[in-house]
Amino acid sequence: MTSAESIKALLRRIYGKKTGVVACARIMPLIEKATKRTRTGPSGFQQGLNVLITYGDTIQRQGQRPLATLHQFARTFLKDAVSVIHFLPFFPYSSDDGFSVMDFYRIDETLGDWDDVTRIGADFSLMFDFVINHFSAKGKWFANYLDGRPGFTDFAIETDPAADLSMVTRPRSLPLLTPFTKTDGRTVHLWTTFSEDQIDFNYKSLDVLEQMIRVLLFYVEKGAQILRLDAIAYLWKEIGTTCIHLPQTHDMVRLFRAVLDRVAPDVILITETNVPHAENISYFGSGGDEAQMVYNFTLPPLLFYTFVKQDCRALSQWAAGLELPSPQ
Repeated sequence: MTSAESIKALLRRIYGKKTGVVACARIMPLIEKATKRTRTGPSGFQQGLNVLITYGDTIQRQGQRPLATLHQFARTFLKDAVSVIHFLPFFPYSSDDGFSVMDFYRIDETLGDWDDVTRIGADFSLMFDFVINHFSAKGKWFANYLDGRPGFTDFAIETDPAADLSMVTRPRSLPLLTPFTKTDGRTVHLWTTFSEDQIDFNYKSLDVLEQMIRVLLFYVEKGAQILRLDAIAYLWKEIGTTCIHLPQTHDMVRLFRAVLDRVAPDVILITETNVPHAENISYFGSGGDEAQMVYNFTLPPLLFYTFVKQDCRALSQWAAGLELPSPQ
């Protein structure tokens, strides 16, 4: 089990000695209070483990909630083929096919509820999306931020639009900053990496850190055995840098891994980074301190191309060039 000292050391490294001590005082009680799980099987992915990725409403039947329909379908047709069901965000959302989350703790009521998820978890392992980089501009958290409510004043990243942001890596061709008017009448320009409806979390705020640790532990409590860290590469921002793959971002992945290793060592972290291979596999860390698996978008189109062309040379060439950072 990961020692409390290693978690404290990570917090001090991310936030500095003084703020790190405060972070420890806020985070460690959450970890110690969480229900502990023990590892009962092998750690990480094994050959033969198959994951189905799906939205909550992929399969529908009139008069039945989609999660219940999906469960019946999967239990009838997929039980011998699929080990894990990975739900793309099934929370209340305002845009981006679920990736602009309005409430991280609820299931979208048009799909079902947590009881439906628990029933699916009785037949399949569960994988959830942990939308970790941003939150909805139409949710309660953002309303609290605009109102200046305690615990939410630093939730977003306020940035001077005159600042030189030319080095920032952009995954989408949309404005990096979006203006909003706060309840007190002030106009602020907020960091919005993916869209004006997706407000980037300010992880320099301990309020954000505490809330997202709470979400992480909540998903574990709800039966998640695999968590996909969505858009993790952009988590930490420093003006004057590319704001992608920063050392603080890797340390945050180490922190989430350390928390899980202490609370639920059977839970697997997957990082999602739509970047070249060498950058993608950097999220393995040393092989034991960051993600157990990394996620990228190269393989599906290569498989599709291989089937359509009935020619595996492109796929084989890609696979032959893969290298891993360590034996783990």
